Amino acid sequence: MTFEDLHLGSIIVSTLRNAPVLMFAAMAGLFAERSGVVDIGLEGKMLAAAFVSAAVAYSTQNPWLGVAAGVAVSAALALLQGYVSITQKGNQLVAGIAINIAMSGLTFVLAQFFFQQGGRTPDLGDARLPSVVLPFTAALKDVPVLGWVWTSLLGGHNVLVYLAFALVPVVQWVVYHSRFGLRLRACGENPHAADAAGVSVERTRYLAMLTAGVLCSFSGAYLSIVQSGFFLRDMSAGAGFLALTALVFGNWRPLHTVLGCLMFGFFGAVQIQIEGVDLPGVGRIPGSLIQMIPYVVTVVVLAGLMAKSVAPKAIGKPFVKSR
Repeated sequence: MTFEDLHLGSIIVSTLRNAPVLMFAAMAGLFAERSGVVDIGLEGKMLAAAFVSAAVAYSTQNPWLGVAAGVAVSAALALLQGYVSITQKGNQLVAGIAINIAMSGLTFVLAQFFFQQGGRTPDLGDARLPSVVLPFTAALKDVPVLGWVWTSLLGGHNVLVYLAFALVPVVQWVVYHSRFGLRLRACGENPHAADAAGVSVERTRYLAMLTAGVLCSFSGAYLSIVQSGFFLRDMSAGAGFLALTALVFGNWRPLHTVLGCLMFGFFGAVQIQIEGVDLPGVGRIPGSLIQMIPYVVTVVVLAGLMAKSVAPKAIGKPFVKSR
């Protein structure tokens, strides 16, 4: 493949398909951290949901049951994390890291125990979620520009892709225009003032963690039963941390966070497109260097924006009710 063979259209479509993994996880982190709980455990919840979704989908040959099972296990982990961080006033960073380490090992062990395929699940085959075919696709596919927009840019995606983008205005409204969103932000900024106003800080934070668990499960399900068609050990490959970086990039605001996710999705798409390509004056870049692109971008983003980002003031601080 040569440089001239690269297509901008393919990169744009790949960006849309790469972004939902980060978008679901970033929105999950947004709810947790807006309430005042640091959610380092996104990676672990994604892995747990990815394994359970793939295992249940394969066993039942029903991808929707797989998604539901992933939601259940991710929500349970989020509530466990909430119990340690909220009720027991434990260290939130340690709780999140513990979930990441535990799920990295446990999912591999369970996959090996149940399927004996080197720590992965069998290929899902027909148990993967199908792509959505928009009306009039056949009639419009040969129309210049419009055909590509309708069949490839807007159509042909998985239902979880549409759900990810549909959730963006919903999350924006919930955070800034609903009663729950007001309480959420109050608990993350000044929990003692929220408590004095009659808001249950613990209840609000638990609801935020439960919401985060549900949203994070969709990231895991997308990885295993949409993108890959199987579960593989540590298949999230740092996506949870990239989602947290997008959250910092977006200054804990939904719309800006989604832009960060799209940026990382774009660089991931470019990484795939230029692998094996002869670039003018450079030649073929080694695959290992290409795979570094999203992580190099992460370091650059954090180095440039961390000082300018303003996190919720009470983030990471256990709430102790005033006497």
